[in-house]
Amino acid sequence: MAVPLFNLAPNLTVSKLCFGTMTFGEQNSLFQSFHLLDQAFDAGINFFDSAEMYPVPQRSETQGRSEEYLGHWIRSRKIARDRIVLATKVAGPSGQMTWIRDGPKCLDTKNITEAIDASLKRLQTDFIDIYQIHWPDRYVPMFGETEYNPSWQYCSVTIEEQLFALSKAADAGKIRYIGLSNETPYGVMKFAHINERYPHIPKVVSLQNSYNLLCRTFDSGLAECCHHERISLLAYSPLAMGILSGKYFSPEGGPADARLHLFRGKYLEGESRYNLTNTVVRTATMEYIKVAKKYGLHPVSMAIAFVLRHPLVASVVFGVTKSWQLLDILNAVKVELTPEMISEIDEIHSRFPNPCP
Repeated sequence: MAVPLFNLAPNLTVSKLCFGTMTFGEQNSLFQSFHLLDQAFDAGINFFDSAEMYPVPQRSETQGRSEEYLGHWIRSRKIARDRIVLATKVAGPSGQMTWIRDGPKCLDTKNITEAIDASLKRLQTDFIDIYQIHWPDRYVPMFGETEYNPSWQYCSVTIEEQLFALSKAADAGKIRYIGLSNETPYGVMKFAHINERYPHIPKVVSLQNSYNLLCRTFDSGLAECCHHERISLLAYSPLAMGILSGKYFSPEGGPADARLHLFRGKYLEGESRYNLTNTVVRTATMEYIKVAKKYGLHPVSMAIAFVLRHPLVASVVFGVTKSWQLLDILNAVKVELTPEMISEIDEIHSRFPNPCP
């Protein structure tokens, strides 16, 4: 079965599966990355996502390689630019990644412009289809945090300035559409309201947030915002960083090169959300796997199919390091979950709501 397509915006049709490239340059060599990209493209995937900070875990020595590998693949395979949809991201404020514009310290016009120009160079392209703000330029609970602390707010760049900087890049032909990532209902609505006041600014068309069987927080607030503002969800981490495959809870504990083993202690953003020692995470995961086995489905196929069925999901952003993993992902488009399956999934969710927020 071919990968289905979705009309995300005028003259922007994306495959319902989006290849996330954050392993390129760390877990995957250039040769391995090319092989996976060939396989995905041949299967009908036209949508590829990256970020200036990738690969992860983020390091100064590897920063930018994911974009470089992706751009090199497009150029070497001589793929017509209109056959590919490219999405990438500008890193928000961070006190850790000092190798990216000294922090980066903020998302002002200078930082956004420099980030776009550098990504264009690494991707070897004249324009980016969807340019995303990786996380907000303001304090918000993220990556497993759930409680908002007003005292942690810091001085931040206005959303107006961010949008005007992106609009300038669009006027120059460098980007086509704007996307958000790791945003909150407040942020989505602020961007949408400014879009209304300044219709010449490119519209925010997508929100890339986590969504999976262990994290359905999108449905509490964000879904309503996106529905009314016609913003589609690009659902990342559909397998909860591989947890929903069940591999980490096998008798062997999963392969040594699995991400949460390979980078233990080096990827705190991921480990804080996807905590393998959390008994609720383990119990909920095993319950979902029981449902998959009951209906003769691979756990990966069921997990991806669950995300694909969401009416606001334009595309599922996945990452793989091996060819057989990509095949498991591709097989998910053939799966249609029945009302009985959804009822059992929802019952588990009611008992173990969002253990990986």
